[in-house]
Amino acid sequence: MGIRKFKPVTAGTRFKAVNTFEEITKSTPEKSLLVAKTRSGGRNDSGKMTMRYMGGGHKQQYRIIDFIREKLSIPATVHSIEYDPNRSARIALLHYVDGEKRYIIAPHGLKAGTSVMSGPGSAPEIGNTLPLSEIPLGTVIHNIELQPGRGGKLVRSAGSFAQLLNRDGRYAIVKLASGETRMILVACSATIGSVSNPDHNQERMGKAGANRWRGRRPRTRPVVMNPVDHPMGGGEGRASGGHPRSRNGIKSKGYKTRTPKKYSNRFIIERRKK
Repeated sequence: MGIRKFKPVTAGTRFKAVNTFEEITKSTPEKSLLVAKTRSGGRNDSGKMTMRYMGGGHKQQYRIIDFIREKLSIPATVHSIEYDPNRSARIALLHYVDGEKRYIIAPHGLKAGTSVMSGPGSAPEIGNTLPLSEIPLGTVIHNIELQPGRGGKLVRSAGSFAQLLNRDGRYAIVKLASGETRMILVACSATIGSVSNPDHNQERMGKAGANRWRGRRPRTRPVVMNPVDHPMGGGEGRASGGHPRSRNGIKSKGYKTRTPKKYSNRFIIERRKK
């Protein structure tokens, strides 16, 4: 797993840096776990553009990922590590002993041929999923549930991880990658290890066309628009545009948008670092 840099043969390769995909062991996905994926192009059901700067992109199929890991105490073997165009992390194809196949988010260091298991009583090893009540303190975890049985919601992007700090009665205290420390029910499950593809943040597109492959169209800066189009538009010459804000007038820097009465505020011990 590493980053490959290109010689500046063209303008598009001058700063280009891509993943080497060394950990990928299979190039074709499992057909039984694929679902058709449609694109809206930013248009609603009447064809009107409701989201700007979307459209095009390479055709993709969605891989069904098992975030819940509800096949308890049934061992599975990692058949392959695969690329998923829908997420930054790698995915692992599991073959269970009962014949079922499922995709999971691949932890960093998980290799083909390894045996994994989920449920109470599982060993706290990489790729295994078990309740927070049974995970040793200080363990690095990912794919963390917020409600028991609802599937992992936190820490699922490439290279991210959280750490189990302590347990206090019904709650476990977890430090997230953002720096936030919060309480989560000990009945919730988490997977041991950090998420794969930690070098994802070092990749560089190299050219504008790489963004078009991802379905992202060119974005117009608000300061070059007219006042009728954006609050930051207008002015003579190269006007700065005033305080940064969205098209609806909501400030985008330093303005708190989190609801003060939000239910989950009571579970947050320390807010994330600014």
